[in-house]
Amino acid sequence: MSPRSWPALAVALAAALAYLPSFAGVFHFDDYNVIVNYPTVHSWQALFERAGGGVRPLLKASYVLNWTLGEDAFGFHLVNNAVHALNAVLLFFIGKNLFPRNSTAALVAALLFALHPAATEAVTYISGRSSSLMASFYLGAMLVYLRGGHWALSALLFLMAAAVRETAVTLPAALLLCELARDERPDWKAVLRRQGAHWALLAGGALFVLLSARYFEHLSFGYSIRGLGENLITQVGGISYLVSRLVGLHGYNIDPALPTLTGWDAALVFQAIGLAALGVLGAASLRTRPWIAFGVLWFFLQLAPTNSFVPRVDVANDRQLYLASWGLFLALCIQLQQMNFPRTATALVLASFAATSIFRQLDYASEIRLWESSVRLAPWNARGHNNLGYAYQLAGREADARREYETALALDPGHRKARFNLMLLK
Repeated sequence: MSPRSWPALAVALAAALAYLPSFAGVFHFDDYNVIVNYPTVHSWQALFERAGGGVRPLLKASYVLNWTLGEDAFGFHLVNNAVHALNAVLLFFIGKNLFPRNSTAALVAALLFALHPAATEAVTYISGRSSSLMASFYLGAMLVYLRGGHWALSALLFLMAAAVRETAVTLPAALLLCELARDERPDWKAVLRRQGAHWALLAGGALFVLLSARYFEHLSFGYSIRGLGENLITQVGGISYLVSRLVGLHGYNIDPALPTLTGWDAALVFQAIGLAALGVLGAASLRTRPWIAFGVLWFFLQLAPTNSFVPRVDVANDRQLYLASWGLFLALCIQLQQMNFPRTATALVLASFAATSIFRQLDYASEIRLWESSVRLAPWNARGHNNLGYAYQLAGREADARREYETALALDPGHRKARFNLMLLK
């Protein structure tokens, strides 16, 4: 094996070992809606007959492959963990290609990505695969582009990423950001020639969304939850929540149930100023410190599909940090490398990431443990209490289940599932 391969192997091994506790995890929450109780992904015939419902066909195909090979959670975890290790390696090569004089920083940034506990929701949570599998094709398209591969292969991988998860739409902008962050001045004619297919696919995808009744319903439902103004205010809180999960190494929650915000207060103004300052830092650093510009703008770009203009039921989820986090890691690592940051301190940070990630993965070992963790962090969440009650009910703990259903109804008297579940207990 070539000595040049050792760093990539170390990244893959670190990711694989850190996520071994994931194999103890079971199916949870949306796993039942999109896999266990969803006949479309139980056979290839069913998938082809229903054409995947026209939404995320490649993601559904990956579920079919797992389900037909074995209906237990082990195979799903095996694929998720392998995909995560692959993504960490791809990010190492992308960072090294973008900033070749900072290969050590690229290695450390890939390790931080591989070990950070925020990735748990995209890896250990089985249906979180939509984020991690999309990232594999997305990053593959980027690496092909950066290494001068044929534009058709990069465009094909982009199309496959979009067929896994719609948030892949940011890829053309990410490729443009790569060109802006490189040391050499780009040849814009060559860039247009190599990126043209990606932008054409993006335009075609936008047209497909506009003409698709299924996607139009999703967009319409989002705006029935909250208007554009309310959503933008709410997303200041949502992105601030995600930043705190990134740096705080605590409070990870499968269902944080962040509220819709309708007005400004002092805390929210402070958060908005902080996010704006981060964005200004990124834009202002483009010429002087391109790694900072790339990292900051990458962070906001990756959050744009889920945390900007289009309202979602869930304001923020930990898995939205999956790709976004790497940009900030890369910027920080390059900056600290230039400041001769101690290697022992780097090792301690990596160890703390790995330990926190392992402890978080253990929450996925049972539905009771996962939802107890959730309602402890978000006691106002009626949906969380209902889900915990149902987990108790399945375990035969009817008194505990009744308590949780009643708590859910006290928090939200109109919660139909909690009322129905409570009726079944009586």
